[in-house]
Amino acid sequence: MEPSPPRRSFLIQAATACISVCVGIIPFASGLVVWLDPLLRRRTTGGKPPPLRLGAIGLLPEDGTPQMFPIKADRVDAWTKYSKLPIGAVYVRRKPDGEVQAFNATCPHLGCFVNVAGDGFRCPCHDSRFKLDGERVNPESCPSPRNLDELEVDQEKLAKGELWVRYQAFESGKSEKIPKA
Repeated sequence: MEPSPPRRSFLIQAATACISVCVGIIPFASGLVVWLDPLLRRRTTGGKPPPLRLGAIGLLPEDGTPQMFPIKADRVDAWTKYSKLPIGAVYVRRKPDGEVQAFNATCPHLGCFVNVAGDGFRCPCHDSRFKLDGERVNPESCPSPRNLDELEVDQEKLAKGELWVRYQAFESGKSEKIPKA
């Protein structure tokens, strides 16, 4: 008959197993938090981009001519942060009634930058033409599936004489205005 193992060896083995699990769980949980951080950060921003300062309202001509502003912002790509990178451009203009209107400077057709041309905008890639209010000149023959993408202007800051725009890029080639991820 074999002797039964002493109780002490069972307690030592149980304590060793508990300590091993604790020692393994802490680094695993820390690594999991770091690995999931970009996903958790994206979810907590609510999907709405922060407003970006373009300058003073005095930079806009009063005759309604669109003024182009480059958009530079901090960009986070997973775990890497880049500061003050050019991420796009916007056209801002004063309407005859004094209201300020902002558009993304890319054509909704294929994403080329539009230019100010006469009394509107023109895409040099496929000759899409837009009026000053962003509408397509001829929707039936225009290759662009939608009007220029209008952006939100911060009205509170505008009242204080500053131009702030919520810059956002949208998917090209679609008739709906779908924000890019």
